[in-house]
Amino acid sequence: MPKFFDEMYADETGTVRKHYREFEAWLAEQPPDTIAHKRAEADLIFRRVGITFAVYGNDAGTERLIPFDIIPRIITADEWSKLEAGLVQRVKTLNMFIHDIYHEQKIVKAGVIPPEQIFQNAQYRPEMQGVSVSSDIYAHIAGVDIVRAGAGEFYVLEDNLRVPSGVSYMLENRKMMMRLFPELFARHKVAPVAHYPDMLLDNLRSVAPTGVTDPTVVVMTPGMYNSAYFEHAFLAQQMGVELVEGQDLFVDNDVVYMRTTRGPKRVDVIYRRIDDDYLDPLAFRADSSLGVPGLLAAYRAGRVTLTNAIGTGVADDKSIYPFVPDMVKFYLSEEPILNNVPTYQCRKKADLAYTLDHLPELVVKEVHGAGGYGMLVGPASSKAEIEDFRQRLLAKPEGYIAQPTLALSACPTFVESGVAPRHIDFRPFVLSGKNVSMVPGGLTRVALAEGSLVVNSSQGGGTKDTWILEK
Repeated sequence: MPKFFDEMYADETGTVRKHYREFEAWLAEQPPDTIAHKRAEADLIFRRVGITFAVYGNDAGTERLIPFDIIPRIITADEWSKLEAGLVQRVKTLNMFIHDIYHEQKIVKAGVIPPEQIFQNAQYRPEMQGVSVSSDIYAHIAGVDIVRAGAGEFYVLEDNLRVPSGVSYMLENRKMMMRLFPELFARHKVAPVAHYPDMLLDNLRSVAPTGVTDPTVVVMTPGMYNSAYFEHAFLAQQMGVELVEGQDLFVDNDVVYMRTTRGPKRVDVIYRRIDDDYLDPLAFRADSSLGVPGLLAAYRAGRVTLTNAIGTGVADDKSIYPFVPDMVKFYLSEEPILNNVPTYQCRKKADLAYTLDHLPELVVKEVHGAGGYGMLVGPASSKAEIEDFRQRLLAKPEGYIAQPTLALSACPTFVESGVAPRHIDFRPFVLSGKNVSMVPGGLTRVALAEGSLVVNSSQGGGTKDTWILEK
């Protein structure tokens, strides 16, 4: 495996990067038992608050604490400026793409993307063809997964545009660090993130249906058994809006109402945390008990805004991902600021041949997969696992992409043996409404197993606070 970029140390002699020096000096002063005590305190508080994550299929139980590491991931102001510009460019492009494919389809007519990649995509929703949405915004909340590799270059690993989660952990991690180590924030100029719920609410209100001046916003959850239910409840509480389930809403004359003790109340903006398929049993899955009958009709009539829009998933599918740099050039006439990870599309004969010949070196992912499932990490897999994946590829090559095994950057992390490097990624949250905005920060996820590159919480990963330093 190639050598990885270390976020704190510039070389093997232990030279500390300039922006980490103050923190590293503080860390060296801390007795080990103090750190252990603070970690235990963090776990206790998180458990008391109920910050848990449901792990489906886990025999040990459905709820567990997401491990929290107290060594922050620190990013300089200059690095953040480039990241922010690249994220604005990318999310703006993706919104233009989604609008285009449901309307004029210019990018298809220009031959930039093969039509079957869009219109035969499982996430494409023909019901959205020709439907106007407020401000032409589809992905109001985007969680873009960023990795640092090589000599320290940032790459986009994935675009999450359907119901991206994790922002509550970004906010709670910061609160925890400020509670445990207030002295650190006196020694560092860390940009704040606590105003995210206010920004989110402003963003949601800005995309209310035309003519609505004082919109009612709700957060729609599948219910308490969903893996991210804590986040749904947390965001509703932080924004001061109602948390509702499908059974709390009904549609009358293409208008959505919420049942309240004072009678029906009109709802204008629904921040939905439910997948497309379950939103409306009259339009999608008839067996869904989570949705609202008639919701699609109200949406198509322009009487309610859904965030994110129905049909956004076509733009974050892994089979569309390789085309995003071409989209930036097509829609904005600009060069991409953030690069993709080089990607082999296994539906292509030459790419499939290369992938099959190099399986032990590559990461292979299902185009519709998520959460770290349905993937092969070649260098960490047995011969039997590789051969099993080879048969899957041969049976359905169009269902997979492959990428080099990136040497993800690592950040010092407290593990059982002490402080050791562990691989990380980064998910900033980009809000699109009247403007594109984001708080200076995001969720840093860490692969806690030594050598592991899988950071997903569902696969045993943890999280860190992310510090963007102000100039």
